[in-house]
Amino acid sequence: MNRNANKAWLYLLPAIVLLGAFLIYPLVDVLIYSVEEGYNFASQTYTGVGGYNYLYVLHDPYFLQALKNTFILVIITVPLSTGIALVISTGLSSIRPLRQLYQTIYFLPYVTNTLAVGLVFMILFQRTEYTDGLVNLMLGWFGAGPVDFINGPYWAKMFVLCFYTIWVVLPFKILVLTSALASVNPDYYRAARVDGTSRTRIFFRITLPMISPMLVYLVITGFIGAFKAYGDAVALFGTDLNAAGMNTIVGYVYDMLYGDSGGYPSYASAAAIVLFAIVLTITCINLLVSRKQYRD
Repeated sequence: MNRNANKAWLYLLPAIVLLGAFLIYPLVDVLIYSVEEGYNFASQTYTGVGGYNYLYVLHDPYFLQALKNTFILVIITVPLSTGIALVISTGLSSIRPLRQLYQTIYFLPYVTNTLAVGLVFMILFQRTEYTDGLVNLMLGWFGAGPVDFINGPYWAKMFVLCFYTIWVVLPFKILVLTSALASVNPDYYRAARVDGTSRTRIFFRITLPMISPMLVYLVITGFIGAFKAYGDAVALFGTDLNAAGMNTIVGYVYDMLYGDSGGYPSYASAAAIVLFAIVLTITCINLLVSRKQYRD
């Protein structure tokens, strides 16, 4: 028994070393940085240990704006993208002719460069001195005035960011849910049809319970991905996200390290720990809720 246990630990050793080097150590290092007050990046010295960095971050207007933007992005994009992906996947599963072609078309945005997609969205939504953009042209057909979605009001910029984020994450969710729907045993559907069960009841009583593990997975990973959003905002609004009022928590951490106001690893570490705590809390809540549903 001990010999088998030693072999098991030996097989796990490479993974443990990698996790320790690239996950555990950086997390501990960031935690230490976050409590070092008055840290001087040049001399690698600090004046004390305490919670001042957290107080500074939690009272910084730029961080509060980034926190607000991130939460709005999470609350809007995760449920909408999952719901839309479920509808599209259900439709794809019921289509037999050209199914693979449709799946390929829906998956194309996932393999397209993020900045390239952001550039296309800027062309669609941005107003210039030469044109109001394709979206404003379409709005004009319904009598709506032109809106500057890139440099205009906050709600317009947030709409574009949410739209863009949903567009980018949809292909992966569609792929996962399409695979989950294909794995459902067709005997369940045949038995339900023999009993005269309606399609709506079949969907809610058979399909959803069978693919619920994949839905939980997509929701949890969706929350984590949305909280780590940064590249999407940069692709649309440029690198000066604070000026645009569209920064995210990850963007705030990056600015504190490398931006124009950079050179403050303690503040960046405190913000990173706050983000880690938020993501960990929401992930645990999702897991507890999903386990309770499985037991019920």
